[in-house]
Amino acid sequence: MRGTMLAGIGVLVASALMVAWVTWNHRAGSADAGDPTLVALGGEVYQAHCAACHGVRLEGEPDWRRPLPSGGLPAPPHDASGHTWHHPDTLLFRYTKEGGQALVGPRFQSNMPGFGNVLSDREIWAALAYIKAQWPPDIRARQAELN
Repeated sequence: MRGTMLAGIGVLVASALMVAWVTWNHRAGSADAGDPTLVALGGEVYQAHCAACHGVRLEGEPDWRRPLPSGGLPAPPHDASGHTWHHPDTLLFRYTKEGGQALVGPRFQSNMPGFGNVLSDREIWAALAYIKAQWPPDIRARQAELN
């Protein structure tokens, strides 16, 4: 009986620590499109590291929904015509930091490289803030609901 009770307490403590870690981790950065300093930095980061594939105006590569001969998809647009705004900030951050393949696994081929060794967390959040700042208000509002 005592062992079961201690195990239950252990599970509760572990759960509380996990919730605290997730909450802290989410607050460690923000893709705040209303922060002009962050958006300005994000514009620089985007042009230097993202625009070559995703387009200078966030337009993506042509036929981005049609698989390439290699199996992956072309880089999607990050403007309102794409699907970036269909995902919460934390997923977008992880996708950018770790790379697409790290998140989707072997069932899907992603050409998105990870930038965790190239960009700081702040630079990644800034690039996401820049992207979001380009969206119309209704798209920004819909994406904010996911967060």
